[in-house]
Amino acid sequence: MNQTLTRYLPADDAQRVVLHNEIHTRPSATFKLPALIVYVAVLNKDVSKESELAHLQKLSLEQDLPPDGDKSSFLQLQCNGFKVIWERHTEFTRYTIFQPLPAHAQWGSQLPELTPFVATGSQWLSDIPGETITAIHLAMLNEGMQDPDAFAKARLWLGEGTVIGSKMGRASDNQSHSHLMTTLRIGSDGFERILVLAAPETSENRSGRIAQRLLELETYRIMSLLSLPLAKSLAAKLTQSEFRLVEINDRLEKKMNKDELLLDDLAALAAQVESTTAENSFRFSAARAYDAIVQQRIAEMREQPLSGIQTVGEFMQRRLAPAMATVNATSLRLSALAERVARASDLLRTRVDIATENYNQQLLEKLTKGQAMQLRLQTTVEGLSIAAISYYVVSLTLYLGKALQASGVHVSPEILAGFSTPVVLFVCWRVIQNIHQSLKDI
Repeated sequence: MNQTLTRYLPADDAQRVVLHNEIHTRPSATFKLPALIVYVAVLNKDVSKESELAHLQKLSLEQDLPPDGDKSSFLQLQCNGFKVIWERHTEFTRYTIFQPLPAHAQWGSQLPELTPFVATGSQWLSDIPGETITAIHLAMLNEGMQDPDAFAKARLWLGEGTVIGSKMGRASDNQSHSHLMTTLRIGSDGFERILVLAAPETSENRSGRIAQRLLELETYRIMSLLSLPLAKSLAAKLTQSEFRLVEINDRLEKKMNKDELLLDDLAALAAQVESTTAENSFRFSAARAYDAIVQQRIAEMREQPLSGIQTVGEFMQRRLAPAMATVNATSLRLSALAERVARASDLLRTRVDIATENYNQQLLEKLTKGQAMQLRLQTTVEGLSIAAISYYVVSLTLYLGKALQASGVHVSPEILAGFSTPVVLFVCWRVIQNIHQSLKDI
């Protein structure tokens, strides 16, 4: 179809098709209820895409994996009796396994053991390359919404911990398409448990969207919190740098040290702050981006409260918001410190520039005085030069008079020399003036 359209259009930009199809690259899964979704997200630092594809190849796939040169970071793989979705992101990779709910884990069962009943087997899960950041057992049932004992039965399935949850759906007409309950606690098997009771008429597409929204919510919550330990560890370092800057500013104000020493100290502090900023700016920026996605997913859930329990949005607001406030405050504190160091450096450079200008002015005045002295000396030398030249010319005139007298011409050499002296002095002075004028015209 693209080739047909391009007959009526200018040539496509090289990125047009890729950018257009980006919106279709990660579709939601479709599956029937009741279902068990096993979800594992791992940090993929130092893990290659090839090793992840090699691990997927160990599954009993009903289709071939793309060739090695394929640049896709999303695969939806159909296996014998279950489905696997693989998604590789910048910092983490997600593995989502969709399968029918095991018979022993049906509605009203008491904390069933699920890991051995995962379609892929627990060994395949433990061999996933990378380090686990999120692991969830999400059970989705198309019954139980109207059960008066739903809360008690959900506690049996979820295990220990305070249950939080909500109705999900349109708040305008007080309708909900499903109920969500979870404890957000990691169990002895390493998984969190989430239970969704959906309406019997829930479609396969809606089931996929609900599952994707909940799994992304928990994943991005943990990813946003990766920066919290970093923010806490930076607090002492930032305090030390701030005290150091205050001490340098105090020395700068009181002129306790030479400018060169202060400039060296400020340059060292600026380099340290810049290094810290470069090391951590990506982590803090990523935290803000992940937190924005969390808030977006919570808004998309359109929660309504379930009687007696806290909603997910309220829980996140009380627990996640303070952590993100700490992260954002540390990021702003680091930026403010860098700006303060830059301002102190500017002040010191200004003072150094002023001192340099004063020194240059004094040097220029000395040079001006020296040039004036040289000019006076040159004028004196020129006066002596005129006298010397005139002396030699008058001497030559005297010799000329003696020569004429010796040849019989009646002339007195001394009188000739005496009368020629004023003329010689004037001519010599005039020649020197002409030379000066010609030099000025150049």
